Amino acid sequence: MSAPAPSLFSPAAQDVISRLGLKKGRANLEEFASTLQELAEQDRQILAVTSDSRGSGKLGPFGKALPQQIVEVGIAEQNLVGITAGLAAGEKKSFGVSPACFLTARALEQIKNDVCYSDVPATLIGISAGVSYGALGSTHHSLHDLAALRAIANITILVPADNFETREAIRAAASASHPVYVRFGKAVMFNLHTPATKFEVGKAIKLREGTDVAFIGTGETVIHCLLAAEKLSQEGIQSQVVSMHTIKPLDANAILEAGRECRAVVTVEEHSVHGGLGEACAGVLMQAGVAVPLRIVGFPDEDTVTGSQADIFRHYGVSMEGLAKTALELLENSGSLA
Repeated sequence: MSAPAPSLFSPAAQDVISRLGLKKGRANLEEFASTLQELAEQDRQILAVTSDSRGSGKLGPFGKALPQQIVEVGIAEQNLVGITAGLAAGEKKSFGVSPACFLTARALEQIKNDVCYSDVPATLIGISAGVSYGALGSTHHSLHDLAALRAIANITILVPADNFETREAIRAAASASHPVYVRFGKAVMFNLHTPATKFEVGKAIKLREGTDVAFIGTGETVIHCLLAAEKLSQEGIQSQVVSMHTIKPLDANAILEAGRECRAVVTVEEHSVHGGLGEACAGVLMQAGVAVPLRIVGFPDEDTVTGSQADIFRHYGVSMEGLAKTALELLENSGSLA
């Protein structure tokens, strides 16, 4: 029997989680599958298309409950995208589910032409994204998908941070009239939102107020931003935390507000530092003439180190401790730390 994967959270981070009263949910992939099945049971036009990814996409229960509403194409991601696009063109609400690393690389031309250029209301679900595959290494990591898809016209890009954002993203995708890409990792997530939170595609959600440093995170990195903010508060530094669940269209107003209200901005993503959330935020700030110290936290231009997702996150500073240190250094180096 293999040893359990290391925790994404250090003992100190787990103490902060307890102090904040955060409750553990489930993996966003499980929330996705459950939400999709719930919607599909009410709407026979909703179909799932898989590429030998029914198990990894947590769609086993969906397939058993709704066998007439799931299509298996085998390990053929280009076919998956073409079939998903064709079903959408035929007025079906189709969801193509496949590992993000293959879906957005092997089938990129089909996404560009069959889905986006053809403007069909297909939803593509990139599963096990970022470094979720851990020790399988760079061949299985998806650190390019946001950059590649941001450069293609006519596609909404969603990266939910918790179960609430996942549910709302899938519901929004099911009613969308244009292409959507939704990105999920594999880790069990903590619930970050209150029952009063409202979700809107293209509108970021502010999780915490602060005027010293702003953390703008997306997806599974947001929890680490929140923990870093709490850690910094013990040192008298007040941090704003923003969940940027929509990468495209980007909420420029939220970015500008963070840049104008805070003395520094740290962006955090489970993606290459090239072409993702960080560079998108930098572009918004620079073009608006907002001069604020900025640090992009993500993965550098190299093959990642080998290890679990937790090992890789800690190595590149995507952790409570790493992000707090980055924010402190940014404030100190810019002369903003009193």
